[in-house]
Parts: sequence; structure tokens; C-alpha cells
Amino acid sequence: MITDQVPVLLHATDTITHAGVTAALRSRPEIRLADGDPGEPAVVLVIVERLNDEARQLLRSLQCANHAGIVLVAGEVEDSELLDVVGTGVSAIIRRADATPDTLVRLVKAAAAGEGALPPDLLGRLLSRVSRLQRDVLHPNGWDLAGMSQRETRVLKLVADGFETKEIADQLSYSERTVKSILHDITNRFQLRNRAHAVAFAMREGLI
Repeated sequence: MITDQVPVLLHATDTITHAGVTAALRSRPEIRLADGDPGEPAVVLVIVERLNDEARQLLRSLQCANHAGIVLVAGEVEDSELLDVVGTGVSAIIRRADATPDTLVRLVKAAAAGEGALPPDLLGRLLSRVSRLQRDVLHPNGWDLAGMSQRETRVLKLVADGFETKEIADQLSYSERTVKSILHDITNRFQLRNRAHAVAFAMREGLI
């Protein structure tokens, strides 16, 4: 009996593709097609022709659910779409023309293991776009890739160390109002509940 099968939830934009991929995956012992049970984190395999509004909405909704990973199979991905796709939690991308059953199984297993995979040309284009984003947008505004400034990071580190607002203000030569404003901006931007949530978020994301 196989005990290490990866549960896979399939989303395809047309019924013919859905039926063909389902048949191909059913024959693979490493894969078990899931039924969408919310209690079972599965790797989601999304197959689309274009990244239109419907596809982007689907990816955003999948990001909010409890899934083990998202593998995207698309006809083509434009440079302008790469950051948005990665931002929706997609961990592996492949073009439809290159999507063989063996390749899909490999990407599904990689996503289940928490690994990412991109075709070399897409990876190069993504890195180039990230570099331009840092150079033209983030650095001029004093932000890092997480969208936080150096002073926001310093304040959060002191909060994490247990300092109160007045103590943080004294250490950084800010007013208490400025410290409160910085923390308010952070919690609003990342939709966090309070200071403790902000610290937990920053530590989980490796920001402090």
C-alpha cells in the first residue's frame, strides 16, 4: 500500500483539459486526486491558457485557503504578470507546451515539499523584474522587498525586545506619537491586529 501519495486538487479552465489531466494523474502511484476536503492540505494544480482576471481571482482565492502549494500551468506568462503570480503563492510554473505527466508529477512533489520551480528564462525575467523594483521603487523610498522601511524594522525589533512606546521613542530619538504612527502604519499595511501580531508576522517573515 502506498502511504506517501501527494493529494492533488485540479483546476482547469476547460473540461477537455480537466479530463485529460485527470486521466494522466490517476495512473501515477505518487499522486492521489483530492476532492477538495478543507481538512486535507493538497497541492493545487491550476491549468489556464491565459492569466486573465478570472485566473488571477482563482489564484488569490487559493492563496487564502489551506493548501500545501500551487502549481500553475499556463499558455504564456508575461513579464508584467510574474510578480503578481508569485505574490499569489504560486510555487511552481510551467508552460502548457512543456507540461508532460512526468513534469507535472515532479512539480507537484516539489510543491508538496515546499520547493519552488520556474523555467530558467522565467526565473531570469523574475529576478530582473525584482531588481528593477528594488532599484526604481523600493530603495528610493527606503523600503525593502517586504515593503518595510529601516525605521519600521528598528521599531518592531524594539517592540519584540519588550520595550514600551516611550522607551522606543527615547532610544530612537522619536516622539511617542511618531512611534505610534509607525506601528499603526505597519498594522494597517499588512492587515495585522495589534503589536503582538505585527511582531509575530515580522519574525515569521524573517524581517526581524
